[in-house]
Amino acid sequence: ERRKMTVVEKNGYHDSVYISAAQIFQGIHTEKRRDRALVRYGDDSVPPMVTLRDEHSRCAAYELAFSALKYQELLEEILLDSHVYPCPSIPDELTSLLVVMLYDLQDRKFKPRQVFDEEEPVAEVRKVEHYLHRYMTKLAAAVARCRIKNDALSVEHILPEAIQKQQQRASALPLCVWVNTLKISLQDAFRDLKEEGFTRVESAADLDHYTYCVDQHCYDVLFFPSSLKEKLLNSDLFADCKLLLQ
Repeated sequence: ERRKMTVVEKNGYHDSVYISAAQIFQGIHTEKRRDRALVRYGDDSVPPMVTLRDEHSRCAAYELAFSALKYQELLEEILLDSHVYPCPSIPDELTSLLVVMLYDLQDRKFKPRQVFDEEEPVAEVRKVEHYLHRYMTKLAAAVARCRIKNDALSVEHILPEAIQKQQQRASALPLCVWVNTLKISLQDAFRDLKEEGFTRVESAADLDHYTYCVDQHCYDVLFFPSSLKEKLLNSDLFADCKLLLQ
């Protein structure tokens, strides 16, 4: 029986992933001059980073943090335009958590997230989540106003053209995966991939659908089509950390 994965696309994440993403975002967000900063992120006293249980959670936390960074200007505009920020009940030290959770909420089209029964709730996450849910209508309206103002079909089209081009290039790049030879041999990895329906090809130029190839210089590095990211992350090979996404 296939285990349940931590990351469930468009259904939200574990509380621990949000806290970790907020900690990462706190360290990388764009700082503005204090006299011009309308959204304040406090100091670095965000709640301590929770120890994440698996590679998928760590990847999810970094992906969420960097997605929030990419949309930081837009997310701040949404918070201010909706009058959801500032809020006396949400201290500056939780602003990073507010921003990363707002990004995820709008990315899910303001649908409720899936709550995992086996997870231990984090008070700060539940507090921010409850606050955002109270004002979902105002937040959704602010997103719509931003799209109309920028004549954009979606929030992705509001990003600067340079970032949009970077995303297009990144989406076309193959996925780079390490074989964790401490847990599985190369031959066993190839066998398991074959059982999963993958076919080995000679080079990255031949990648198409359920295929992979071995790097010409690093024998324990594999390349997959970028479209297979979700399938790979939800495979037993990734769940057991036998394959690691670079």
